[in-house]
Amino acid sequence: MTSAECEVDVQSIAAGGDGVARLDGRVIFIPRTAPGDRANILATSVRGGRFARGVLLDLLRPSPERIDPACVHYVHDHCGGCQLQHLQYASQLAAKGAIVRDALVRIAHRPVDAVSVDPSPCQWRYRRKLTLALRRGGASGRAWIAGLRRIDAPDSVFPLADCQITEEGVIEVWRAIMRASALLPDVSSLRGSVRVTANGYAFHLEGGTRWDNSQELPPVVPGLTELWWTPEHGTRRRLGLPDGGSEAGRTGARAGVRTGVASGASFTQVNARVGEALHAHVVERAMSYAPRTAIDAYAGTGGTAIALAERGVSVVAIEVDRAASAECARVLPRGSRAVAGRAEDALPRALPADVVILNPPRTGASAPVIAAIRDATPAPRALVYVSCDPATLARDVGRLPGWRIAGLRSFDMFPQTAHVETVCELVPEEAER
Repeated sequence: MTSAECEVDVQSIAAGGDGVARLDGRVIFIPRTAPGDRANILATSVRGGRFARGVLLDLLRPSPERIDPACVHYVHDHCGGCQLQHLQYASQLAAKGAIVRDALVRIAHRPVDAVSVDPSPCQWRYRRKLTLALRRGGASGRAWIAGLRRIDAPDSVFPLADCQITEEGVIEVWRAIMRASALLPDVSSLRGSVRVTANGYAFHLEGGTRWDNSQELPPVVPGLTELWWTPEHGTRRRLGLPDGGSEAGRTGARAGVRTGVASGASFTQVNARVGEALHAHVVERAMSYAPRTAIDAYAGTGGTAIALAERGVSVVAIEVDRAASAECARVLPRGSRAVAGRAEDALPRALPADVVILNPPRTGASAPVIAAIRDATPAPRALVYVSCDPATLARDVGRLPGWRIAGLRSFDMFPQTAHVETVCELVPEEAER
């Protein structure tokens, strides 16, 4: 590797949130830069010299798209949780649309017009789940630190005082947990998440091999109504709460607060209002094909499958998480069914179907899943693919020769970050609507 200082003009934003500049035939990726910046950077060549990583040294001419980041951690701690706080919100949306279009054109080789991104009604305090790394530190070396990783030092963790994109209630639960952190397992590192539930908050701790005093935690954490633990080399388990949890949690449950969030160890809609809009769009697009049968793969607790079934569609909901699949089966109307298993195994047996919905994890759908849809006879009338990663979406679209993109709509589920949700509607080229 070779490093050198140079001046560059930033042209665009890449997937992941880095600014993109070009110099002497190299593409340079520079975190915390904006289109229109003229910057002095330290560039380090990688990958045979065609690409380079850049570190911003000085802004020679700031872009008019820049703003001052709202979060102190973004600047002083180089927090890696957000990537785009230095951009105006309209510029964030434009960057995300360009990322989606670029992936589909470059990877899937499909003609795509400019992609607009539906904005989030809330640009701050929208997250209803926050996952933090826990490390021993402080003056004694034994005090717990809970925080996020630095963008320029991903192995290090800085203590988090606040997260401007996370609901204040989630932050308060985290603060209460840290005040009682002496009750956590006696190990060097852990991982934990706090999320909103229908009746309060859930805490899921990962790590350690023993947690003998776990029952002492809920009474001192107001609002905590669920406690989960995944021991090292173990499986996730739900721990019973003494007397049903904290008093604040029981009060919330009686009042019916925070409804609309599924139960389970990990599922929650991180940005509720955008999630509702995306869900409504998926259901509307699926129903536009007048399906009698549908498959909802990676169904989770079945929100989409249930909505289709309530409209008279016979749905097979496929989900590998058995607890989530059981929740779906409990609510699905007669004539539809939930299958607990991998999409690779269950989808070929569930085909054919009029409409297939895929909502895979960030890694995308596996090759066997795409092949099953591609080779199905008769072919589905439509595939509605919900993606949280434009690159894996484009890869999977590229695996479907003979299918065209009939609709494309993106949603800003995660403002201030480079992440974007996209609903891609595909139909066989010979299909007639």
